[in-house]
Amino acid sequence: MNTSGHAADDVRASGLRLAPFRGLRYVPERVGSLAAVTSPPYDVVVRPDGLHHLESADPHNIVRLILPQAITAGTRHRKAAVTLDRWLADGILAPDPEPALYVYEQRGDGILQRGLIGALELSTPAEGIVLPHEDVMPHVVEDRAALMRTTAANLEPLLLTYRGDGDGAAAVIDRVVTGEPLLSTTTEDGFHHRLWSVTDPADLTTVAGELGRHQALIADGHHRWATYLRLREEHTAPGPWNYGLVLLIDTARYPLRVRAIHRLLNRLPVADALAALNSLGDGFRVTRVDGPLAAAQEALAAACADGNAFLLAGDGAFHLVDRPAPALLARTIRGDRPEAWRTLDATVLHSTLLDHVWHIPDDPEDISYIHDTEAAVDQATRRGGTAVLMHPVKEEVVRDLARQGVTMPRKSTSFGPKPATGLVLRSLALD
Repeated sequence: MNTSGHAADDVRASGLRLAPFRGLRYVPERVGSLAAVTSPPYDVVVRPDGLHHLESADPHNIVRLILPQAITAGTRHRKAAVTLDRWLADGILAPDPEPALYVYEQRGDGILQRGLIGALELSTPAEGIVLPHEDVMPHVVEDRAALMRTTAANLEPLLLTYRGDGDGAAAVIDRVVTGEPLLSTTTEDGFHHRLWSVTDPADLTTVAGELGRHQALIADGHHRWATYLRLREEHTAPGPWNYGLVLLIDTARYPLRVRAIHRLLNRLPVADALAALNSLGDGFRVTRVDGPLAAAQEALAAACADGNAFLLAGDGAFHLVDRPAPALLARTIRGDRPEAWRTLDATVLHSTLLDHVWHIPDDPEDISYIHDTEAAVDQATRRGGTAVLMHPVKEEVVRDLARQGVTMPRKSTSFGPKPATGLVLRSLALD
């Protein structure tokens, strides 16, 4: 990582090391608006509706890089690389003049969140510096790796959290946000985004000194972190592949919201899901609950206070599935994990319901993972499948399991608000 000329280079952190980089950013005069070229993270875009909406928002929307469209995977990735090169050549995107860390602010829906964007030195889970809390799907890692490899770019930052000391980086952030931002925009979800650069050597040293005492939890981006590690293995010489683009949030100051990620069972009609549950005998309680969706979600939250519960939708009604039989759980859930893991809703869903009751393989043809609740219900209705709506897990449970080295079932949580994609990119060719 080339950060020559910055005092932060002299501080070798035993914990987190966040290095400055030359950010690639849209040139405002070359696009319709900054809001029109941004996107949610690639796995939050509800395809195909959301994809088409973003593509039509502006011909240079970042979705054309993070979710390029073509018949084959190889063609998609090459298309993204060609598009990125063309946008650079045409001045749509341009690198900042010098390496920097970036202070990023999001404000909306009663939330104020600030953090630091930089190139984080990679580490394995065994090193205990960056803690994952979810398993990953190999085919997603392979796809993201091919895209990063072909474009030689980190197109969107991961979301990581740490518990800060209350000074150091916090003081730098508080001072920087009093100045004029590099950019300011409001996206269609109503969130206001601002970005500042941090280049002062004293500030970089202050940030490095504090972060070097901390570990981080991956809040969002497990597949991209696994991708970073895979690509580092392919590039054994020290250099830019030893780092990955992240947003670090101090949740002692700016707590994140934790939401659930829902499952869409594409090939399982609701009637078949209910029939399999009813055939168990001593299995789960199944109760039809009244809508609308908000009222059904309240019923789910109330049921989750007493144990595992799920909401099935897709046939025009809502069905609460709760009170699993202890004998069924004991028979279907592995016993060599902590109690907090064995009682997770995601564990019960995957180990008991998906594997044992419904016999649904965890592959893309059978299961889609959808963040938006209404979208999950709508797609289940259109496809004749079953939406399994989840209730979010508490952040302290996630962090405690991660510190024990125990990963949760994939797509167990959705931390937010997530950073908007497209405000700052990292080209490995510039490092």
